[in-house]
Amino acid sequence: MSLVKFEEFQKLDLRIGKIVAAERVQRARKLLLLKVDLGGEVRTLVAGLAEHYSPEQLVGKEVVVVANLEPRVIMGLRSEGMLLAAVADGRPVLIVPESEVPPGTKVS
Repeated sequence: MSLVKFEEFQKLDLRIGKIVAAERVQRARKLLLLKVDLGGEVRTLVAGLAEHYSPEQLVGKEVVVVANLEPRVIMGLRSEGMLLAAVADGRPVLIVPESEVPPGTKVS
């Protein structure tokens, strides 16, 4: 594992986002298209969660989002951030706040 300087870590803008919509991406069995409220701004995220979560399971969940990640096009769809998950036994487990907090809240 390589070390990251604290100053580099501080550049990440981690925020609480609330998933307000989710749908499967056609022709991509692993991908979901998510709409995530980051507190006054709704972002589109493409996430490789479809084999483990249904869209219905995700709507309403609060997640941790890397909000200042450079946008990336995945399967022709623009992804404007990344949600954080741990991987246990090959299955993603979403990183979620212990209790409800407002969308857009900064994670530190």
